[in-house]
Amino acid sequence: MSMTNTFGATSATSATSTVSTTHQAAAHTEHDALSALSAPPVRATGLRVDYKGQPGVLAGLDWTLEPGQVVGLLGRNGAGKTTLLETLLGLREPQAGEVRLFGQPALTPDDALRARLGYVPQHAALFEEFNVGDLLRYFRSFYPRWNDAKVDGLMSRWDIPRDRRIAALSQGQQQRLSIVRALAHEPDLLVLDEPVASLDPAGRRDFLRELVDQVLDRGTTVVFSTHILSDLERVAFNLAFLSQGRIALQAPQDALSEEVRLLAGAAAALDAAVAAHGGQVLRRRESGGQQRWLVRFQGETMPANDAIVRCERLSLEDLFLELTQ
Repeated sequence: MSMTNTFGATSATSATSTVSTTHQAAAHTEHDALSALSAPPVRATGLRVDYKGQPGVLAGLDWTLEPGQVVGLLGRNGAGKTTLLETLLGLREPQAGEVRLFGQPALTPDDALRARLGYVPQHAALFEEFNVGDLLRYFRSFYPRWNDAKVDGLMSRWDIPRDRRIAALSQGQQQRLSIVRALAHEPDLLVLDEPVASLDPAGRRDFLRELVDQVLDRGTTVVFSTHILSDLERVAFNLAFLSQGRIALQAPQDALSEEVRLLAGAAAALDAAVAAHGGQVLRRRESGGQQRWLVRFQGETMPANDAIVRCERLSLEDLFLELTQ
């Protein structure tokens, strides 16, 4: 009797433990699923990347992109824009830090995550021996969500022949084809590195219109770099400035125009003006024996433009030069 009771108690304990473990595993799975649903499309923390012997191309960079944001990435040549975009997508491993895409590590994406990502590199990476139709069929096989109507419309509007070898396409046509490939599976995160560099003005305008439609229709998160500031002014609702390995500033375009000013004058006068109006100093430098401070004011008032403190509104080009030099 004693042995039976002991065996029975042991079995019950084991069963209870198994049920408890199963419930814990289910709870963890549910928690992970909820975390993935609420996770931002991109969250980069503490990224450090050294490249070709140059240390600190990215230097402790933190960056988060929210669903539906369209962010234009600006930086001087060599600032690390391509390095940053490749690192965000898990194509380059950082020396430190981590990137998570929709809650998953970017370096170890599963098929479901890959299907949510679209990428247009600076130089179209296409199989030049394929013809256009074969290339599209090849990539179509990888994606459960592929919009044939979108592909047909873009191919027709952008005059890309399906029966021509990719090597025989012009540089602009190859760039357009790379964009078609990235948009065809309707990604939730679209990353574009100088996507319009090879397009003429009409092609750029058509692409930017398509980009805006993609965001409005599906809430796609988009980050793209370009050196053509007029393109950013047309479609980028947010601008991010990459300088010295970090995001020096990110804000909506209209906020930058309304809130950021260049103050010039003596240091004591600028200190007093910033303190009186609750400004945030973004960059300090000296030019011609005078202090020049880039300041963001998010309150109701700004310093007056007078003989003591000069307060200037900046164009996008001027702001770019001030933030990235």
